[in-house]
Amino acid sequence: MANTDFKDYYAVLGVTKTASADEIKKVYRRLARKYHPDMNPGDKQAEARFKEVTEAYEVLSDPDKRKKYDQFGRYWKQADQAWSSSGGAGAPGADFNGFDFSQYGSFDEFINELLGRYSTGTGTGTGTSTGGRRSTSRSYSYRPGGSSGFGGGFSGFDGFDTQTANVGAADREANLSLTFSEAFHGVQKRLDLGTEVVDVRIPAGAKKGTRVRLKGKGAFNSLNQQRGDLYLNVELQPHSFFQFDGDNLVCEVPITPDEAVLGAPIEVPTPDGSVTVNVPAGVRSGQSLRLRGKGWPNPKGGRSDQMVKISIVPPKELSQTEREYYEKIRADRTFNPRTNLKQIQL
Repeated sequence: MANTDFKDYYAVLGVTKTASADEIKKVYRRLARKYHPDMNPGDKQAEARFKEVTEAYEVLSDPDKRKKYDQFGRYWKQADQAWSSSGGAGAPGADFNGFDFSQYGSFDEFINELLGRYSTGTGTGTGTSTGGRRSTSRSYSYRPGGSSGFGGGFSGFDGFDTQTANVGAADREANLSLTFSEAFHGVQKRLDLGTEVVDVRIPAGAKKGTRVRLKGKGAFNSLNQQRGDLYLNVELQPHSFFQFDGDNLVCEVPITPDEAVLGAPIEVPTPDGSVTVNVPAGVRSGQSLRLRGKGWPNPKGGRSDQMVKISIVPPKELSQTEREYYEKIRADRTFNPRTNLKQIQL
């Protein structure tokens, strides 16, 4: 069933996978003129290139063929042939080159089992029954309750692309939602995979984009009698105060106008608790102060920085004394921040 002559038709034409039909047609016409045998008499390489771009265009210009090509990759021809020959894999007794497709609800199921991948859609990780067969989904979402402490099956941060998995690998992915506190301190989670319950240790410093590998906890593949791996993609629940800017934590802290003018020590929350920060005199609204080593833990050691964005907030209500002082300041003020605006005109 393997196809060793697979060609990346998008690369052949030099377009992206999101290219429109008009863009593909325009590029093909240009390449066809360039490599047409009439324009390159006796040039075998140009002739071969012309056939190559024509083949690519015939597939990508046909919406149905392009859809199969995008969905099944190197197996798109088998998908087309199998479905055309069997009248649909669900047809009784359907057979293609000696292989019985009737056990599958769709050719998509066959390809996904062959590659150890999962059909499109979402699920809970337990699977559903379709026509007597157990069907699973490509993506899963876990929102489990967790217990404190550590220990269990954490095995590292490993990247994985299901599209380049080895045949029969049966790897799968799931989303794991964590609070900022769980991700910062580390936590152990108990996951119900449907057929078993596993404990997974999430180390301190996990954040969005972190991938945790559970070896041998993927789907069972009947073709090679092996289980693939389960990859957990960490997602962080929003926090009311902290956010991420790259590796650093960011937060916004309000100060009063007098603190901005005169400078002042203020208390700023950090993941470890509040610390005293000296706001310099004359600080501007929107200016950021850096707290080194007070940000997010790095699994390899150390911590990023915490950036404190200053927001100058005037009082909405004033006492009589405050109002008198503000009026006196206004009357005696010599600084005008809008002086340079006088020269602006169209």
